[in-house]
Formats: sequence, C-alpha cells, structure tokens
Amino acid sequence: MNTLDNVLLPQLQQRQQQNLWRHHQLREGSQGIFQKIDGKNYLCFISNDYLGLAHHPDVINALQQAATHYGVGSGASHIVNGHTLAHHELELALAKLAHRPAALLFSTGFMANLAVISTLCQRHDVVIHDRLNHASLLDGTQLSGAKLLRYRHVDINHCQQILLECEDNKRKLLVTDGVFSMDGDIAPLKELSELASKNNAWLMVDDAHGFGVLGENGGGIIEQDNLSTEQVPVVMGTLSKAFGCFGAFVAGSEILIETLRQFARPYIYTTAMPPALATAALKAITISQQENWRRVHLQQLIKQFRQGATELGLKLLPSTTPIQPVIIGSNEDTLALGEKLKSQGILVGIIRPPTVPAGEARLRISLSADHKSEHITHLLATLSNGFDSTAYGLLK
Repeated sequence: MNTLDNVLLPQLQQRQQQNLWRHHQLREGSQGIFQKIDGKNYLCFISNDYLGLAHHPDVINALQQAATHYGVGSGASHIVNGHTLAHHELELALAKLAHRPAALLFSTGFMANLAVISTLCQRHDVVIHDRLNHASLLDGTQLSGAKLLRYRHVDINHCQQILLECEDNKRKLLVTDGVFSMDGDIAPLKELSELASKNNAWLMVDDAHGFGVLGENGGGIIEQDNLSTEQVPVVMGTLSKAFGCFGAFVAGSEILIETLRQFARPYIYTTAMPPALATAALKAITISQQENWRRVHLQQLIKQFRQGATELGLKLLPSTTPIQPVIIGSNEDTLALGEKLKSQGILVGIIRPPTVPAGEARLRISLSADHKSEHITHLLATLSNGFDSTAYGLLK
C-alpha cells in the first residue's frame, strides 16, 4: 500500500546510510559553556552564544520582570495589537546600533530574510548570492520568484561578471552573509557595496553572526567597515546569537522599513515576539555595549585557538570570528571524531551535507566570551592526544 509512511521511510533510511542522520541532544539547564546533556556533563564549544549573555543574571531578571508586567505571549501580530512599548524601544535601540534610521522586528532571522527578499523582488527580478549564503536567503529568493544567480564564495571578480550580465531594466538585489555561519569568514562588504553601486543593484547583508561580535560597539560588519545606509541599504541581524535572546530585525531607511511593515507577509501574518523577550534583548544589547571586555576577550581566545590548532597541523579555514571550523572531509570520519570528543567530555558541532558541500564535513568549534584560556588549552590537548590522525584524516 502506498501509505505516507511507506513513501517517506526510504529517504530516512538513505540518510542514515550516508551518515547524515540528525537527532536532538536533550539539554538540562541553561545555555553556557558547561552543559548537562542526555544526563552527562560537557565542556561545550557548540553554541552561538558568543558573548555569554544567554544566562546573564541581568538579562534573566529583565525577562522575568517584563513577563510580570506584559504577560507571556504578545497575543497578536505587530499590526493588530501585539506591538508594545518594549518592542518599540528595542527597535529604536537596534536602529541606533546598526547606524540606520529605522529597524523592524521579526520573530526569526529566517522569517526576516524571507520577508525582505520576497517583498523587494518579484518574478522578473534578479537576486545574486554568494554561493555559501544561508539557506533562508535562498528560500526567500525562491519565494519571491526572482531569478537566482550565485557567484563563487567571496569572489569579487565572479560577482562583477554576473552583475554585468544582468539586464539593467530589472531589479537587482545583491545578497551576502556578513559572517558565514559554517566557514566563519567575513564577506568583503566594502568591495560588494562598490560593485552594487556601479551596477545599479541593492546590497543586502545578513549579519546574524556579526552583530554583537564585530565593530567597536558590536554593531556588526557595517560598523566595522563604516558603511552607510546608501552603501548597504538592507541589514538583517538576529538577537539569538551574540545577544543570547530570540528574534531578529531588519534595519535600513524609513522608507524600506515602512515598505516591509506594509507589504511583508512574514511580518504581517505572524504573531509578534513576546514583549518580555524584547525587554531581555534590550538589556543584553546594553550589557554588550557596556562590557566591551567580552569582545576583547573573545578575540584573545580566537587567536589562542588558531595558533594552537595551527601548531597541531589542523586544517582550519581563514576565520577571525568565534566560528572555527576544522575540516575533516568524510561524513563518517567527522561523525566518528565528534563522538570521540564527546566521549572525552567535549561537545562540538558535527557539520555534514547538505549544510556544507559534499566532501567538506567538519567540526564546527564555536567560542564564547564565557570560555577561559584554560578551556582552549584543554580542547587543543584533547584534539592532539589520543586520536589516530591517520584514521580520522584530522592532521595534515
């Protein structure tokens, strides 16, 4: 019988056979560098909580107090009556942080990207992507119906070639991640902004992994590169990574933000994020700006890890961000090495296709301002001792 389960089962079996099976790890307690998962304690290098704010007592207190005042759920979409003073104050703070006239909140970064691209572009337009852009950017393009073109990763010349081949009578949206989530490298945003300007295109950056981490005040890649609204008219960031909370935002001109408010379906037809979370996020942003030591310490840890990993001969990518991938290659070897580390009490990301290209499976080591120098030393020692580098293909 051609039941639903009979149709679905073969693809699940194939995924298992290819060593691509995913499963939940049941975490007890709060986010942090020490976590209890499936009943066992681990030193963790797996979270996107880059500044260590997800369990900050002042952020937790702000959330609790706001929940007492506002209740739990927002109860409606932003444009009905789900938009509160907490949301408004957060949007003002995010616009200031992003050095943009205005900002608009979304429930997730995925929804924000769907909203922007599907609102700005239609079937006869063109969206040009870096080949390693996040899945949500690609899905937003598919939703818009626009033609999707991709240039080689951070290849300015290839990007220029594609832009020159596009017809001038079409809307052209050039889209890139700021910090690439699986490679950890940073987009050449200045060069891309110049290309966009010369070729009558709009530039959009998804800086989910850059906000809070990059820039003197944590304003992300646009602050680090000092890029204006005219140079980068569309900026997306999240609140769920460096700021340790939940939600996302788009920042830009007042006209852009009003256009999204009026026409973006993922904004109009979605319940607003809980106001207590907005209050917590605002507190996290304030702390991140007051405690610049978190970014400074994080950079010190990144340098320590890269120096030690290089001395061990690990195959690294050119990342100066908290995302430090160690390329292994095969799915089987990556899974085996990740599990071996786990058996030694260390938890890292085990990343395989389709999240990364075939043959580029990796350990994704994610650093946090909560880590100390001795934690990095312990991680490097565990990587260097007790592993058969020939079997795992770990060392050069």
